[in-house]
Amino acid sequence: MKKKTLVLGASLNENRYSNIAIKRLRGKEVPVVAIGLRVGVVADVTIATEKVDFKDINTVTLYLNPTRQVAYYNYIISLKPKRVIFNPGTENMDFIKLLKENNIESEIACTLVLLSTNQY
Repeated sequence: MKKKTLVLGASLNENRYSNIAIKRLRGKEVPVVAIGLRVGVVADVTIATEKVDFKDINTVTLYLNPTRQVAYYNYIISLKPKRVIFNPGTENMDFIKLLKENNIESEIACTLVLLSTNQY
């Protein structure tokens, strides 16, 4: 089964890495859900603006700076993902510690690199 992924910090701007990540994930047929500041569609993925109770999330890939992540700590933990990917600029040791305490793996990596090297 493909690793259903939540892109958190999704953008409609085609120059943003979160937007590119959604397209690349969908290109590899990974099921994707997304939350961002504005409602819209990237590839075939509708971006929500609220904390939706998504089911069966394997991976959360973060495109939010550490300060903005705080509001999502409990939400992400409640989704019970297998792992959280901290993309460049999102590294957050406080959150990584909290994830570990909740038996959720964390990875400081780039989703785009993981996809391009078949390590996703």
